[in-house]
Amino acid sequence: MSTTIAIGADHGGFPLKPIICQFVENQGFAVLDCGTDSAEPVDYPDFAAAVGEAVSSGAAWRGIIICGSGVGASVAANKIRGVRAGLCHDTFSAHQGVEDDDMNVLCLGARIIGPNLALEIVHTWLKANFSGAERHVRRLNKIKALEERFARNEK
Repeated sequence: MSTTIAIGADHGGFPLKPIICQFVENQGFAVLDCGTDSAEPVDYPDFAAAVGEAVSSGAAWRGIIICGSGVGASVAANKIRGVRAGLCHDTFSAHQGVEDDDMNVLCLGARIIGPNLALEIVHTWLKANFSGAERHVRRLNKIKALEERFARNEK
């Protein structure tokens, strides 16, 4: 298993990104920085794609995307096969999303939560593991089947 976390942000998430990168490194993970590198306006789908592709390809174990609200990043990342991105603004959703839904990309809204809460959420998410419970595996398989079905343009 890779111990790399891909992290990307648009301009809205840029101020929070270095704080999260440092925290993730301090937790013993390698960081794959997927940009952006300034507060100049950029488009969040580009950074959601970079993080999502890193996770989907196996270059990263998990990913974190930070934008203003976290909503756009979540929508964009979930278009990538194999990505299960969730927007979390609380610690319960962060661990439950991994334990029950095998969430592999965490989306955060830098304009919604502050740095301290963001770090609590990231910490909780990093420590969580998929439960493997039969009901969660069954549901995850249904999600994967939907992904495959719609990738083939079936109705």
